[in-house]
Amino acid sequence: MKVAALQSVLYWQDAQKNRDYFSGLIADNGDADLIVLPEMFTSGFSMQAEAITEPADGPTLPWMQALAEKHDCAITGSVAVNDGARYVNRMYWVTPEDYTYYDKRHLFRMAGEHNHYHPGKSRKIVEFRGLRFCLQVCYDLRFPVFSRNRDDYDVLIYVANWPEPRRHAWSSLLTARAIENLSFVIGVNRVGEDGNGIPYSGDSAIIDFKGQPLASGRPHEPESLRATLDKDALMAFREKFPAMLDADAFTLNTD
Repeated sequence: MKVAALQSVLYWQDAQKNRDYFSGLIADNGDADLIVLPEMFTSGFSMQAEAITEPADGPTLPWMQALAEKHDCAITGSVAVNDGARYVNRMYWVTPEDYTYYDKRHLFRMAGEHNHYHPGKSRKIVEFRGLRFCLQVCYDLRFPVFSRNRDDYDVLIYVANWPEPRRHAWSSLLTARAIENLSFVIGVNRVGEDGNGIPYSGDSAIIDFKGQPLASGRPHEPESLRATLDKDALMAFREKFPAMLDADAFTLNTD
């Protein structure tokens, strides 16, 4: 499967400008099977939920659907959404045929995200063209129990606005998640500076199931990372090194 991870700048709280920008990037990578955008890609990581959220049915969702159909690919990334009586950080997963979503479970307390958005409860696994994907958002990366592979996915995706001062944690944890879960990992982070003056270095990566990079983003530079995910190689390694058979059983309480 061909993957394109779009490490990009974001225009602060300007949804239309961001959609226009990503329309061009998606067209440039239209031969990919999967295109991954950053967290809150229509606004940047803003806590002004009342000002930036949009209804669950648009306008970003139909925009994603039209592009997924046009380029015959899956597109994913998160958007600030007003879901009736609550605000959520919603990661849409859109294919030419349908869509689903995952609402960010772990809200970033240090920025007050938990005071402005409602947490999701259940993780989301989706299947597309022979691979199974687990959808995660930014701060979820710090909580390995939530992302533990129960032999139910092949690829972990993290979309993020992860600030530059903690870039070492971002890169280290992406690699750890790949190794411990015997899974490909796609981590897509933004670059530039947001409306609060917070810098982002990107450091996006596509990593294989051994923790080896398939593609790495240049710090501070917008770019499209490209890689091919080889399911046969993944399955062969899991058969040779079935560490998941020795994993501890547990029950996850998300109440």
